Amino acid sequence: MKRHGNLWDQITTIENIELAYKKAKKRKVWRRTIKEFEKEKDIKFLELQEMLVNHTYKTSPYREKIIYEPKKRKIYILPFYPDRIAQHAVMNIVAPIWNGMFIEDSYSCREDKGPHAGSTKAMQFVRRNRFCLQCDVSKFYPSIHHATLLKIIERKIKDKDVLNFFEELIRSMPGETNVPIGNYTSQWLGNLYMNELDQYLKHEHHVRDYIRYCDDFLLFSNNKAQLREWGDAAEDFVNNTLHMKLSKKSLFHTSQGVDFLGYRHFPSGKILVRKSTAKRQKQNAKEIPYKLAHEIITKEKALSKIGGITGWLKWANSYNLSNALELVRLKEWVTKYDGKERFDDNETLV
Repeated sequence: MKRHGNLWDQITTIENIELAYKKAKKRKVWRRTIKEFEKEKDIKFLELQEMLVNHTYKTSPYREKIIYEPKKRKIYILPFYPDRIAQHAVMNIVAPIWNGMFIEDSYSCREDKGPHAGSTKAMQFVRRNRFCLQCDVSKFYPSIHHATLLKIIERKIKDKDVLNFFEELIRSMPGETNVPIGNYTSQWLGNLYMNELDQYLKHEHHVRDYIRYCDDFLLFSNNKAQLREWGDAAEDFVNNTLHMKLSKKSLFHTSQGVDFLGYRHFPSGKILVRKSTAKRQKQNAKEIPYKLAHEIITKEKALSKIGGITGWLKWANSYNLSNALELVRLKEWVTKYDGKERFDDNETLV
């Protein structure tokens, strides 16, 4: 396997740091910070370049926050500057290298590998196989083993500065495990970690119909005994090589419907929005008028959210749910919103 070097000079150019800034600021949560940053961004770019070149950059202290969607979990938040920009700067150069290692059918944090692409491929597997084995890793990000992850990174990267960056970042969490949910790099690191399982199943066990998103992975076959054998091999690999445990290992007939990426897929070609996803999307729609009125989100962000929910529902056979949300009426209200008129949601969105 080719190992890549001479990366740090590419990472630390002003051009790459500026690109990293443009990518990092796309998250609207930072909009107030960005307004202040814009006033002296050129100076900040030079400061960050100096920190990276001189190896004085260290991960800032984390701010912890509990979130409840889609489930209760702890996330770790780093400052926009220098940390978010630094992480983007590194991944601008490293991500294409890692992306070239991944199998075709892994669908986490990859360009052109969104939920609809993943749903399309899952449907292909559902329609040509009678059985599915669905597995999920227990407490995935908190269970990622630091030493194992660093060894995986070293197999593809030989640039010492890049390796030092990742070691400092990964070990910024105390203990032997835990890659913090909230870091820009975490999804990439998680995907890299689970790529070990992907390669093992595809090349050692020759599993043809296999798909994964983050720690949720599915194997398909018309042979139930074969699936059991593959499932045992996967569980053994997760336990003994990745030092994790499975929270789910379920073998069932595809006619029951296969959950993946928020959709439920049936051999007939029918796609439904999973109940938990529908509930979450309905709640998201309900919150838009309040968040807009209290300036938690901008009008642009509100319209983007409505577009996202609409696209999610249109992909599935969910016309009635879409009607219940009255997304068209909500979109019209947001478009005309002037800060005064209240959205009448008594009968629909509440």
